[in-house]
Amino acid sequence: MSGDTTITIIGNLTGDPELRFTQSGVGVAGFTIASSARTYNKSIEKWEDGEVLFMRCSAWRDLADHVAESLTRGTRVIATGRLRQRTYETSDGDHRTVMEMTVDEIGPSLRFATAKSHKAARTGSNGHDGGAPADDPWASAAPSSDKPPF
Repeated sequence: MSGDTTITIIGNLTGDPELRFTQSGVGVAGFTIASSARTYNKSIEKWEDGEVLFMRCSAWRDLADHVAESLTRGTRVIATGRLRQRTYETSDGDHRTVMEMTVDEIGPSLRFATAKSHKAARTGSNGHDGGAPADDPWASAAPSSDKPPF
């Protein structure tokens, strides 16, 4: 959206994503990404970790389902989304402000790992029966027996 602060964060999940549902049945996955800068100190010839940023994140709807099914504690991820500021009142009456990220896209980092991707069936009330639309160029089609594969 226009005017939103968009950020990308690379880090590790501090715990398994927690999938919950709103009263209207919308799924939301909550998780935290820990990210720290790592620099090489030439004087001692060692890598050093900087301060750690713990970013609380939420993913909604189908993305929430996919995050909860695909990612686990310790997974290194790349996430992009919108930075949100939320203010709340504690039980003691103190006002607190937190920064959180509403995730738009997330996936495992392939720098130190491998992953297999599986296209998820579509859900919701968009006029589809759960499969890809007929004009989807990325949909996998069953091979025809009378035609060569190429």
